[in-house]
Parts: sequence; structure tokens; C-alpha cells
Amino acid sequence: MGLPALCLIAVVAIEHLYIMYMEMFAWETLGKKTFRGSLADELFRPTKKLAANQGLYNGFLAAGLTWSFFITDPVWQSNIALFFLSCVLVAGVYGGITAHRKIFFTQGLPALLALIAVLVSRYI
Repeated sequence: MGLPALCLIAVVAIEHLYIMYMEMFAWETLGKKTFRGSLADELFRPTKKLAANQGLYNGFLAAGLTWSFFITDPVWQSNIALFFLSCVLVAGVYGGITAHRKIFFTQGLPALLALIAVLVSRYI
């Protein structure tokens, strides 16, 4: 894969590591700041375990994207990256439709750009 694709994959992976941290370990602090106005303050404590579960899934996405950096076969490297970027994109589109439009722009759009970069580097 080309350097632009690798850099964009890294950005998406780091973003999902951050989301994992926020949802699993800092839901009542960073989560409140991030979702200010979208979720009432009194809901953060009772939803802490649900957020941690969500965070775990974001960690799996970050792990899959990171794994793609260690695959030496170029076809499989891009296949794995495409799979995990597609998962992030679907989640970003779904979140943008069902929760808040901002989710598409913060999660879905970076994944879409990375996905395009991987496809371009694969076929050009």
C-alpha cells in the first residue's frame, strides 16, 4: 500500500483507540465533554457498562486496522484493511443516520477516505 493509504489507516486506527479509551475508561469525564448536549449528565453513570462494551468493539476495529500494518502479503494487507475500514464506514454511516450527523464526519468520512486511498494504491 502507498504511504497516503497507510497514513489514513493509522489516523482511523488511532481515532478508534481514542474512542475505545473514552468509552471504556473515561466515559464519565471525556464522554460527558464529547457528548455534551446530546446526552443528559445523569445518564452517564447508568450507561457506563454499555459504553465500555461499545468501546471494546472500537478497540477491535483499531486492532484490525493495526494488524494490517504487519501483514507482508500486499493483497492480504489491503484485504484486511478494506474489511476493517468498511466496518468503520458502515458504523459511521449508521451512527450519522441514527444518532448524530457529526458521527459520519468524524468516523465515517476518515474511513471512506482511507478506503479510497487503499483501493487507489491497490489498482494504480
